[in-house]
Amino acid sequence: MTEKTALTPATHTTPPAKFSHGVRKGNLLQVAGQVGFLPAVEGQPPTPAGPTLREQTLQTLDNVRAVLEEGGATWDDAMMIRIYLTDVDHFAEMNEIYNAYFEEQGLKQAPAARTTVYVGLPKGLLIEIDALAVLS
Repeated sequence: MTEKTALTPATHTTPPAKFSHGVRKGNLLQVAGQVGFLPAVEGQPPTPAGPTLREQTLQTLDNVRAVLEEGGATWDDAMMIRIYLTDVDHFAEMNEIYNAYFEEQGLKQAPAARTTVYVGLPKGLLIEIDALAVLS
């Protein structure tokens, strides 16, 4: 049986509860919900990339990518991306940022995606993204 491996990139803080930023088992890699925190600085609390949706979305996507890479995956291995926004009015802006980001990444095939509004994020955070990847 394939062993399960917890993933925490060096840029990420240790999770505050008993969970991992990502888990790989065999050729499956699940990235836990990531938010727009800047890379971790030892001894300092997590800091949002900025107050805007653009700043947080780009940092969140970079944080998801860091977990994918830690597990040996790329965006092209992503099968499903789930996006959680805190404001329904952010849908159009997030779609523009998302499309431009993946165009810059040279994504060969777009993964399935889902966006929903979720109001349970910590104060000041506007977006959370998770992903499921299948490695060949």
